Amino acid sequence: MPEPTIPQKSPCPVAVEAGKTYHWCACGLSANQPFCDGSHKGSGLTPVKYEATESKTVYFCGCKHSANPPLCDGSHKKL
Repeated sequence: MPEPTIPQKSPCPVAVEAGKTYHWCACGLSANQPFCDGSHKGSGLTPVKYEATESKTVYFCGCKHSANPPLCDGSHKKL
């Protein structure tokens, strides 16, 4: 599996809205972090769909190494 680019070594807090779908960038190449802008094409990596079940702030992984994508699990502390 290809290694993603690390755009930042901290989580990305985002206020999500219930019922909306978000596509988290898994490759790290998107200019619209933490969301996909199509830059992954040809990288071997694909975005991860996140469906918000409630309106709240969630912390998307910014380092792209979370074991619980698309959410941060603290993996950035080990990089």
